[in-house]
Amino acid sequence: MSTTDAPKKPRETDDVPVPATLRKSLKNRHIQLIALGGAIGTGLFYGSSESIALAGPSILLAYLIGGFAIFMIVRALSEMSVEDPKAGAFSYYATRYWSKRAGFISGWNYWFNYILVSMVELAVVGSFVNYWFPAIPTWVSAAVFLVLITAANLLGVSKFGEFEFWFAIIKIVAVIAMIIGGLAVIIFALPTASGIKASFANWFTVGGGFFPNGLMGHTDNGWTGLLMALVVVMFSFGGTELIGITAGETEDPKITIPRATNDIIWRILVFYIGALGVIMAVVPWNTIDGKSSPFVQIFDSVGIHAAAGILNFVCLTAVMSVYNSGLYANSRMLYSLAKQGNAPAYLGKLNSKGVPVAGVLTSAVITAIAVVVVFVWPEFAFNYLMSIATIAGIINWTMIMFTEMKFRKVVEAGGAPEDSDLAGKSGQEALDAIHFKLPFAKVTPWVVLEFLALVVVLMCFSASYRIAVIAGVIWLAILFVAYQITQAKK
Repeated sequence: MSTTDAPKKPRETDDVPVPATLRKSLKNRHIQLIALGGAIGTGLFYGSSESIALAGPSILLAYLIGGFAIFMIVRALSEMSVEDPKAGAFSYYATRYWSKRAGFISGWNYWFNYILVSMVELAVVGSFVNYWFPAIPTWVSAAVFLVLITAANLLGVSKFGEFEFWFAIIKIVAVIAMIIGGLAVIIFALPTASGIKASFANWFTVGGGFFPNGLMGHTDNGWTGLLMALVVVMFSFGGTELIGITAGETEDPKITIPRATNDIIWRILVFYIGALGVIMAVVPWNTIDGKSSPFVQIFDSVGIHAAAGILNFVCLTAVMSVYNSGLYANSRMLYSLAKQGNAPAYLGKLNSKGVPVAGVLTSAVITAIAVVVVFVWPEFAFNYLMSIATIAGIINWTMIMFTEMKFRKVVEAGGAPEDSDLAGKSGQEALDAIHFKLPFAKVTPWVVLEFLALVVVLMCFSASYRIAVIAGVIWLAILFVAYQITQAKK
């Protein structure tokens, strides 16, 4: 799958049949909140403790750098989504503009990634329910939420959009409440639990300053510093690319997709950099040890001692949101793979509401089996299967950037989709007519790819993430072999 063998003209195999039978029912407010909710999850509410411990206040720079890379990845995906809005975004584009093999690998990689993510989210949902109802077995909670979210996905894409809209609202309100509460503590110089005056100056005066662990350093606990924090930060942004999946069911993708994509920057500034910046101004960064969420600590500083209960509810909705969006994305991905000939044909059928029922139910059943694996062999599941899920995100982002370059070569050769404004154009005229261009498109993909390569190298310095790199290589090999086997049977 070389990046330099783009066709001079569109190949016959590029004409991937995806009938326009999906319902274009997602409105602008749905897309905006789906995109926003995708970037706010338990990784922010709980996972931020790990990244802060690695880099201290300089974690803000890590989120800024990682956020810029994610923004460019989604811009690359959105460039294709606006011109050719189809279900299964990454897989469809990889097949249409690269090769059938690339589409197979991209689609199944993303599907399996979300199966694993959904598996873990459903596995931990019981712990949140047990906070209020300790007598309920965790497997019962997982089963109930699996059935409820699966049923919601069968109601139609507009219902999915509504669920995600309100899930995202809850998370947004929680983060904004925390920011406002923290700013109140700073502005009015309210006393804090640590006894240290709340101030943004704490970024530079507490626990070794802004760069307490430098760019990269080694301690008895392993490697630390700004660069190592990038590994954790990048995984926090998983799910942002969901914007591309929704393109095939969006009322007006030429308006909604660019708007949702461009808003990623301010979302990252406010909900990651803003939130964590306020937290570290109120709660000294070196007292954030991961035993409780940084959000709980700052709520406690404001005097809201029910913080743990509030955050428990927010995290419960975040888990439901992840599984809801994961099931949606997976059903559309299976639908697209089936239309490409890369999955069984039954997965490409829709019901009267435009829902790929077989894709929804198949993904739900596989997720249910995976959740059983988690309960029976928890250590195996979390230590090994999730390693594949984490590296799968980087594989997905890498393929998006390569596919965008292929897309431009096909457009330049006059192979744009017939229903696109680019149809009939070629050369520089076609490239100039792209509605939502990736900035500095000749350079940006390579810069992003080099950054992702750096993240993979940094993963090798961490014992826990090193497993993910090894698993990623094995996983890619499995996908290559699986493709060859499926093609040999045809």
